[in-house]
Amino acid sequence: MRTRRKPNCSGHLIIIISFILLTTTVHSRPFVLILSQDDLNDTPVDTATTSDDPSSVNDWDEFGDSNGSTEPDESSSTDPASWRVIFEPDEFNSGTNPRLDEYYSIVRKLIDAVSVSDGGELEDVVLEIESVAKTGNCYAQSLLGFVYGVGMGRVRNEAKAVMYHYFAAEGGDVQSKLARAYMYSRQELYDKAVVLYAELAEAAVNSFLISKDSPVIEPVRIHNGAEENKDALRKFKGEDDEDFLILEYQAQKGSASAMYKIGIFYYFGLRGVRRDHLKALSWFLKAVDKGEPRSMELLGEIYARGAGVKRNYTKAFEWLTLASKQQLYSAYNGMGYLYVKGYGVEQKNYTKAKEYFEKAAINEEPGGHYNLGVMHLKGIGVKKDVKLACKCFILAANAGQPKAFYQLAKMFHTGVGLKKNIPMATSLYKLVAERGPWSSLSRWALEAYLKGEIGKALLLYSRMAELGYEVAQSNAAWILDKYGKSSMCMGELGLCTNSERHQRAHSLWWQASEQGNEHAALLIGDAYYYGRGTERDYDRAADAYMHAKAQLNGQAMFNLGYMHEHGQGLPLDLHLAKRYYDQALEVDSAAKLPVMLALASLWVRRNYPNTFLVDIIDSLPSVFPKVDEWVKNVVMEEGNATILTLFVCLLTVLYFRERKRRQAAAAAPPHVPDGNIVN
Repeated sequence: MRTRRKPNCSGHLIIIISFILLTTTVHSRPFVLILSQDDLNDTPVDTATTSDDPSSVNDWDEFGDSNGSTEPDESSSTDPASWRVIFEPDEFNSGTNPRLDEYYSIVRKLIDAVSVSDGGELEDVVLEIESVAKTGNCYAQSLLGFVYGVGMGRVRNEAKAVMYHYFAAEGGDVQSKLARAYMYSRQELYDKAVVLYAELAEAAVNSFLISKDSPVIEPVRIHNGAEENKDALRKFKGEDDEDFLILEYQAQKGSASAMYKIGIFYYFGLRGVRRDHLKALSWFLKAVDKGEPRSMELLGEIYARGAGVKRNYTKAFEWLTLASKQQLYSAYNGMGYLYVKGYGVEQKNYTKAKEYFEKAAINEEPGGHYNLGVMHLKGIGVKKDVKLACKCFILAANAGQPKAFYQLAKMFHTGVGLKKNIPMATSLYKLVAERGPWSSLSRWALEAYLKGEIGKALLLYSRMAELGYEVAQSNAAWILDKYGKSSMCMGELGLCTNSERHQRAHSLWWQASEQGNEHAALLIGDAYYYGRGTERDYDRAADAYMHAKAQLNGQAMFNLGYMHEHGQGLPLDLHLAKRYYDQALEVDSAAKLPVMLALASLWVRRNYPNTFLVDIIDSLPSVFPKVDEWVKNVVMEEGNATILTLFVCLLTVLYFRERKRRQAAAAAPPHVPDGNIVN
């Protein structure tokens, strides 16, 4: 029998942690956390104390129910911030909370108002929002803060937006808490931001699964810079997607694997499929009957959470046990959790819980390292050992465990285990907080976009943008730029003017660039350089290009070289210009042709300064737009295009006839004059 080693949380310290929580594209960099020995806090911690009642510890309240109640708890999934009740109304009963019903009603009206062509109903909706907000409804106050923040139906007023978000957050509105936390972090008021993000991150963690990480609905980037991201969007057509239909056909023909995958789609609401716990339960049960072991673990989760069924911890433990026997090691985490809480088992048993967590960790299941870390951190059934807990969390975080990042954030926040670092704690809390139930707004926004409901999509992305979601900021800005008036952008007096739309897009791109979106920084630079939506400002353009260049953007490097070459916003320096051109080619091989032309231009400037050649080069930027306009207005006009095509064809025929004639003449024997003999 093969023996397994115990999980080595106490081994060497892994000092580089990389964890991707944002959608990974060429425009967004992954979050990378680097820890050194200096980050460790060597302050002695009392290791003799243990906790005999972990049910009071928030880290173990991931179901949101510490009393073992058998009633389903859907508080996280139905949080008003998720707007799930609005977009999945069939799953929930209305009339149970008049304040929420009133709020959902005005949200629906606002969505309808931005979906019509003229936005004529917007004024009446905003008046109703103001009326409800005056009654002290914190959710309506949050919505009013959003209205003033973007300037929708009212003059944009940041002071009023901040005021309404303050009162809404004090009243418990999650969206306003996110908005305030993001505002504080942008202002580098980390002492205030960290408090809000810590609260939100805890709520997000408590919504996660107990045995394995749930497939989080990450915001999808609907563009790849200049064009729509068709490759990504085609995967989110829901039940109408060709791949889903094929999978459904295979499941109906008896494929256990297909049954399991469809169950996953319905349980988590993946790839545009509307979440349906009853359908998920049905497909998981069918998959188990066909011998698919992975469904057993999800059935354990379903019964533990009461998702679509009456909560039953005993059945949950039975399904998780069956899954663990099929070498699904993440199920050990759920079993250990139930023993810690005493749910579905004879009694609490920390020894068994620790054994199950160790089994998960030994088999490289990150949740096992995380749970062992919590036991050592809190002294649950073991001696409290903060250093060992920290190392366990680092192992889990290196494997991508989001709860481990939450614990590391707490350590940076409190200075326990790691030296106090409030900015770092704020960043980590933010990453975890953005995985909460309220991230489902991105699902509804994408669904609206794919249906062609651009105004609705813009509204939802704009709301998420205010909450600090970088992908939403990028998507909203791209819709404004791409669709123009068709974006259904609502301004102070109905549809946005060109100025309002450009300013809003500019603000969104700038916020996205602050969060590491290199394409956004590049567009901000272009806006200042060309004066698009703002006054032309070469100095600010250079600053924006520098920001994009720091993220290794080749286009930004090329632009900086051009500005140095011409002394626009940067000192005239041909040597620096060449350096930037060379760097652009190093990071982007596609820049070979423009870099070659730019280097040729530099050669001319060095060797023939103050000549007509330099004048010709400097005139090219003004010539190209005129040539482009001539091509569009003259060449591309239907009749002219036909004549030009025929003319080109005629020239081609004449060219080949002349070429053939010359080849025939060259192949003919030389002419010999009469009376001469060639020997």
